[in-house]
Amino acid sequence: MSPDVDLTVPEPGGHSLRARLLGLDARLFEFAAARHWPYGQRVLPRLSHSANHGVLWFATAAAIAASRTPRGRRAAARGLASLALASATINTLGKRSVRRPRPLLDPVPAVRHLKRQPVTTSFPSGHSASAAAFAAGVAMESPGWGAVVAPVAFSVAMSRIYTGAHFPTDVLAGAALGVGAAFAVRGMAPTRAQLVPPARPRAEVPALPDGEGLVLVANTAAGTADRVRALRAALPGAEVVECEPQEVPGELEKAAARARVLGVCGGDGTVNAAAGAALRHSLPLAVLPGGTLNHFAQDIGVEDVGALGRAVRGGEAVRVDVGRFGCGSRHGVFLNTCSLGVYPELVRERDRWSGRIGNWPAGVLAVLRVLRTDRHPLEARVGGGSRPLWLLFAGNGTYHRMGLVPGRRLDLADGQLDVRVVHGGRRPAPRLLAAALAGPLTRSPAHAAVTVPRLRLTDVSPGTLLAYDGEVTEVAGEVTLEKLPEALTVYRPLPGS
Repeated sequence: MSPDVDLTVPEPGGHSLRARLLGLDARLFEFAAARHWPYGQRVLPRLSHSANHGVLWFATAAAIAASRTPRGRRAAARGLASLALASATINTLGKRSVRRPRPLLDPVPAVRHLKRQPVTTSFPSGHSASAAAFAAGVAMESPGWGAVVAPVAFSVAMSRIYTGAHFPTDVLAGAALGVGAAFAVRGMAPTRAQLVPPARPRAEVPALPDGEGLVLVANTAAGTADRVRALRAALPGAEVVECEPQEVPGELEKAAARARVLGVCGGDGTVNAAAGAALRHSLPLAVLPGGTLNHFAQDIGVEDVGALGRAVRGGEAVRVDVGRFGCGSRHGVFLNTCSLGVYPELVRERDRWSGRIGNWPAGVLAVLRVLRTDRHPLEARVGGGSRPLWLLFAGNGTYHRMGLVPGRRLDLADGQLDVRVVHGGRRPAPRLLAAALAGPLTRSPAHAAVTVPRLRLTDVSPGTLLAYDGEVTEVAGEVTLEKLPEALTVYRPLPGS
């Protein structure tokens, strides 16, 4: 008697293609197990083990951050953020949605086996996802570091097949998920390359092929030695003057008297002093970032010696706005921000302690001390009517929030002051936090924001502190903040240079 159904032939339907793919996957796994991988036995099992719990990638991120370049630090942070998102997705959705068993180890030589076999489900590969996410995240911020990390990430992914921990499709799916996580992080926090401000308005400046005519003053307290050496190699004709912080203003004046182009290497405070000298002597300014944050250099698109060298050799520059404050006979300029209230108090507290315990611990201590205060640091008459304020912030140019990242200026010649006010209340911390999260151009009982070309404050209490680009001074009575449109010419590489 013959059966009604031939059980030796697979039923047609939706599972036929799946069965064929799984069969192909198993044959590829067995093919890889039978191949000889040069140096694989010595390297790949150890590499696979080092990537457990992301240890390899945390160590790599630390090494990249140790390069002490802003791009390196951002690349390390973006790589770790991408890794974290990929790992969270794998552990909450990936492993739970497809319960695929691990491959049988029979085809894999025993010498390749991991000492401790994984017990979770096989699809997708968490190691591959982490490797791809970290490498893609790093590459999005720094292609150079991405080229260094990519071969290691690829080897980690291949090690999962080599050791018999995963099928090839597990690795491919994990890698795809990891790259997707990196793109998701970029959507929430755009890279610097996505936020480069437009190169306008362009300015006519001298092109200095070997740097002759450039006199650059470097603040040695800002850790500028490596960058100064790189600048001398890139622009051998440039004159470099290295000096202590207290000598910077005098050296800038001397340099401006003999330079065709005034250069500066240091943090935002040093750059502020150089901008003042460049304005007084009607000179173009070349900025080489040398501090910790380097807001102005980052916003004009000059991150390193390579970018500055291209701009100086090619004679590429733009004009940018300068902010100016005045109080009686006291005047000053700011390239980034000017503020009154809690922030100047914080800067003063930080400077008081930084010499004893270091900059970062002093900053934390200053935040704790200032936010615990119950005294409003600022009483001002703004547009009629006196009221207490926790903070008045004025940015040189409009700050825009991009995703979840802090605000960036996309136009440094928009003619506007970005003014934010945090109104008085019982405690500053909740109000300042709410203002920071709300973003620009919002109004509430706690804070407000507006863009204006000029601002006048009256009845400012004597002894009130004003901070400008990290420097602090005292003001009283009437204080004016205004824009000097396109007043400063700054070297920066133009698109396509």
